[in-house]
Amino acid sequence: MVSRRPPVRRTRNSPKRASTPTKPRGPQPLVLTIAAAAGVGFCGAVGQWLLGSWWLLAVLAVVVGAAGGFWLTQWAVGARWERVHVRRLRYRLPQLDGLHHEDFEFAVRDLMRRDGCADAVQVGGAGDNGADVTATDPLGRRWVIQCKHRQDGASGSPVGTPDLHVLNGTGRQLHGGDVVVLVTNGRFTSGCAPLAKSQKLHLVDRGTLAEWAGGSRPLWELLQRLPLPGKRSALS
Repeated sequence: MVSRRPPVRRTRNSPKRASTPTKPRGPQPLVLTIAAAAGVGFCGAVGQWLLGSWWLLAVLAVVVGAAGGFWLTQWAVGARWERVHVRRLRYRLPQLDGLHHEDFEFAVRDLMRRDGCADAVQVGGAGDNGADVTATDPLGRRWVIQCKHRQDGASGSPVGTPDLHVLNGTGRQLHGGDVVVLVTNGRFTSGCAPLAKSQKLHLVDRGTLAEWAGGSRPLWELLQRLPLPGKRSALS
């Protein structure tokens, strides 16, 4: 007889149960209670101190108010004297000749402010693209001014047409000028006047500068053929 082996029972591997993540435990109620009680106690202590030290708060308020009032008074006085100084501003040509070229730009800015251009600003420096002073006159026209200072005045080297070409290429296109001006305490070469006229640029030479800086008339009363307010030049 052939003996039969009992069938081999195959067992299946039961999948392992995934462990359930433990939820983080929040603050214990006792801790929260203690924290809340401490906060209430602190607020109560601050309230008691404020009630008992009201006079200190009153003194502090008086001191802060007095300091603020003093600062406002000083600011108003300084602003008033600044306005008086600007209105009476005058320059003589020897003063302008002795300035550094950057100080000359600030002097032109101050003259524009004297004449009513409250937003006049000195913008000259590296990368100024031909503009040293910008301003808006009381009629709403935007001025773009390039300054050329000569320490030797009329004896110094004249301002030539290359400077005018730079100003003509940037004054309106880059700076949005309605009135584009080149100011110098020196003189211009003979080719500047025709070029300026053809391109609707304005030149302020030594003589015009002396009248403007030493008098009380604004620059727009000394120059001719200025654009009307609200209307730009045909070359703008």
